[in-house]
Amino acid sequence: MIDIKNVSKWYGKFQVLTDCSTNVQKGEVVVVCGPSGSGKSTLIKTVNALEPIQQGSIIVNGTSVHDPKTDLPKLRSHVGMVFQHFELFPHLSITQNLAIGQVKVLGRKSDEAIERGLKLLDRVGLKAHANKFPGELSGGQQQRVAIARALSMDPICMLFDEPTSALDPEMINEVLDVMVELAQEGMTMMVVTHEMGFARKVAHRVIFMDQGHIVEDASKDDFFGKPRSERAQQFLSRILQH
Repeated sequence: MIDIKNVSKWYGKFQVLTDCSTNVQKGEVVVVCGPSGSGKSTLIKTVNALEPIQQGSIIVNGTSVHDPKTDLPKLRSHVGMVFQHFELFPHLSITQNLAIGQVKVLGRKSDEAIERGLKLLDRVGLKAHANKFPGELSGGQQQRVAIARALSMDPICMLFDEPTSALDPEMINEVLDVMVELAQEGMTMMVVTHEMGFARKVAHRVIFMDQGHIVEDASKDDFFGKPRSERAQQFLSRILQH
């Protein structure tokens, strides 16, 4: 579903990704973790060309992401993306937030888009809030709306960029529960997160990054049981000791 080959990226003279290669199979859940500044968020944003790359190739479901001929809006409509800070339209109601992309990008009729949006809002447990505005919801609720909005576009895969890092601790689980359910239903997912409990529960593989390199790309059991690199061992010992 996602094939990343020898990807390198620079911001000016600073190299943020160095020769990164990995893939995500259909139905697979891959967690990307590592210390701050390791290139995790940049890597996931290259998958739908929110970040351009200078070297390498990325192919999503047979489409070359960084080919100048690629229709990026069309590609992005099939690749759901959930950000750290929700990115909902504050001036639109929750229902309108869920419908606008379907109407503008997929060409759905308004009533059909609203029906689909409400069905997904119900799925994330928020149907009662359909007529509210984002500012009237908690952070956890807004993030669940953002997930429902991404799903309303019928994505072939979902990208999550630290979806819980801006949330209060009490709200984290309500978002992770939705993501666990998605994973169990077979959605192809690439998730940048520090939530190691989530990784242990649903990831098939864990990618560990440090200083722009993919240091480990291992099965969940291998990564948590016996990480090969000293850097990953250090990282795990720090975040799992509490």
